[in-house]
Amino acid sequence: MATLSPGKARRLASTATPEGVFTILAVDHRDSLRVVLAPDDPASVPAAELTALKLDLVRGVGEAASAVMLEPEYSAAQAIVSGALSGRVGFLAAVEAQGYLGDPTARQTVLHEGWSVAKASRLGADGIKLLVLYRPDSGDVAEAQEATIREVVADCARFDIPLFLEPLLYARDGAGDDRRALVVETVRRLGALDPDVLKVQFPLDTGAVTDRAAWRDACAELDETAIVPWALLSGGGSFETFREQLSVACEHGASGFMVGRALWGEYATAPAARRPALLDSLVRPRFAELSAIVRETGRHWGECYADAVIDERWYLGY
Repeated sequence: MATLSPGKARRLASTATPEGVFTILAVDHRDSLRVVLAPDDPASVPAAELTALKLDLVRGVGEAASAVMLEPEYSAAQAIVSGALSGRVGFLAAVEAQGYLGDPTARQTVLHEGWSVAKASRLGADGIKLLVLYRPDSGDVAEAQEATIREVVADCARFDIPLFLEPLLYARDGAGDDRRALVVETVRRLGALDPDVLKVQFPLDTGAVTDRAAWRDACAELDETAIVPWALLSGGGSFETFREQLSVACEHGASGFMVGRALWGEYATAPAARRPALLDSLVRPRFAELSAIVRETGRHWGECYADAVIDERWYLGY
């Protein structure tokens, strides 16, 4: 069992609830959010509109979250300077350049130009988030993505800041995918690269596989494979589906959730005049419902780590 440095342990605690679980609001979307707001002309959405929407969500839900996931262009510094992000709430900074769109088989993860783990740490981030499109069976493509992960892992170690790694499985033409096998193998391979937390997809297509026993068995296998804490991502599906997935995942080892569009998708597409009411009637109650699930059944992230041995001279080698 691995140990954590004091700095990483402190920062991870800052991103979790007192119960040691992650209830994280994700608003680090960029190109995918533009598509939600203007599907016929995503490029027409101005930066100011993206920022305003994100900050309203941070103000409205952030105090209920253990942490908020932000990106540098439209939300990180803006949320801090405006006061939308409370000092009592953790902050994860995305470092990848791209979001969820485009041809996943034709691109590699690129780190955001002009942004870095060092700058995020200087800004006050409690954690780094890295999204990688990944298939363990993609040969050289997978190896290139692993090289990028190792680079960010090394930077995070240098600045003593935890890495939340988000691998996303993508479909490959002509492949009859075994999603469970691919997700579990991804967790095995990427967990060995020393991220501190994995942000993981549900290991089955629950639209195609409705048997709850199969859900439980797949999550148990994922948890047995994971050597670091893992939290469930929502992946843009419906809230109801994510809530059901989260219940099963937490019963089988998940340490929480990181939720985006499944929580606030209807809010984002509603007319501006209706959004305050939706925040009160829909988004906040949903977040409270998810939080109650993980507070009751989620695993404390610290159970995946052994206590570090600290003596009176520890700081000399720090």
